[in-house]
Amino acid sequence: MLQNFLFRTIFLLLLIFGLATTSLAGEPTDDIRKTTDKMIGILNDPVLKNNVEERRKMLRTAVNERFDWREMARRALADHWKNRTEEEKKEFVPLFTDLLESAYMNRIENYSGDKVTYDDQKVKGNYSLVKVTIFTDKQVEIPVVYKMLKKDQEWMIYDVLIEGVSLVKNYRQQFDSVILSSSYQVLVEKLKEKAPKN
Repeated sequence: MLQNFLFRTIFLLLLIFGLATTSLAGEPTDDIRKTTDKMIGILNDPVLKNNVEERRKMLRTAVNERFDWREMARRALADHWKNRTEEEKKEFVPLFTDLLESAYMNRIENYSGDKVTYDDQKVKGNYSLVKVTIFTDKQVEIPVVYKMLKKDQEWMIYDVLIEGVSLVKNYRQQFDSVILSSSYQVLVEKLKEKAPKN
């Protein structure tokens, strides 16, 4: 009788714990889905179709809610980050953000009803991986992995792997090459040249 009671109690606790972890495990994917849905809504809004400037502004706002630009910039600079002053870091982060936004905004705006499936996620402490597949209108499958970090109860993206290629690693190699062959100041000047003119 007692053994039966203990077994049932342990089973209920495992069930409750299992449900709790399943619910918590959904957070990173839910956050990605929320941002993706918001962006698709903006892109499909007929009122914004002819207002490119307003649409881009709204897309940037949606992207900024999910991307941790400072963390991405820190990882892209890698060892060179720790040698920077706080003023240099404050200058670098928006330059890096502008670089990524200008490089990928056109791709985002060329969205034409691509389907997104949310395939898997792994959570370890404050880190998570969310795997999605994008099916283009030509039915090409593009695997994407979002690397995320939990900050203030929000899951923030700090790297994106597209077909296995890390965005941060790609920029890290480019930045490292410029800094080692020239200097950090030369890298900043190059980023300023690429920055959109207001």
